[in-house]
Amino acid sequence: MFCDKCGLENADDAAFCRSCGRELKEIETRVAARPAAVSTPEYRAPLADAKPVEARANDGHDEQIVFSIGPTVKFVYAGYLAALLGAFVIAALLGGFFQSPWLGVGLGFLILLIPVYFHIKTKLVRYTLTDNKLEIDSGFIARTRRNIPLRRVQDVTVSSTFLQRLLGFGDIVIDNASEGGERIILDDIDAPQTRADQILKEMRLLDTHSDF
Repeated sequence: MFCDKCGLENADDAAFCRSCGRELKEIETRVAARPAAVSTPEYRAPLADAKPVEARANDGHDEQIVFSIGPTVKFVYAGYLAALLGAFVIAALLGGFFQSPWLGVGLGFLILLIPVYFHIKTKLVRYTLTDNKLEIDSGFIARTRRNIPLRRVQDVTVSSTFLQRLLGFGDIVIDNASEGGERIILDDIDAPQTRADQILKEMRLLDTHSDF
């Protein structure tokens, strides 16, 4: 081993340096141990469909429109056809017997105004079903909107005459508890049974969600 004072190499078993006489001490060699690895929790990527609790709680607050429809125009088109036929007949009669074709044209035009009136009246009514209420908009200059909460609806039925069934439309009758038992009628609806089933379905969904 080497003397730590003069640096002279001595025998491995020598107790003193043969040059300077310094006591020789064996230098303890320590091996630095690798520090233990710090365990960290395993990272897991969030699921693709995961949502915060607040986002899940807010789901469904925005109203979803199920349908927005108006009364059918089938009878209006039938009225146009009848008015045209009547106008031609009147014009032919007046032109043939009274030699007044222009008078016949004028009377025929007045007859056409009848289905035009009903057509405009039909377009001024709108029925909108959302996931929690039924809205009824009506009017031209002064618009009126009625909101019927689905929680207040007691019953939904379909009523149709023979002519309505023949043409594929009918009336939807709604028993409304919030209006003092008043019945609300959605007049002349195409495929009325389908629309009534949609209203009943939204009522069931609303009752299901309210249980949680």
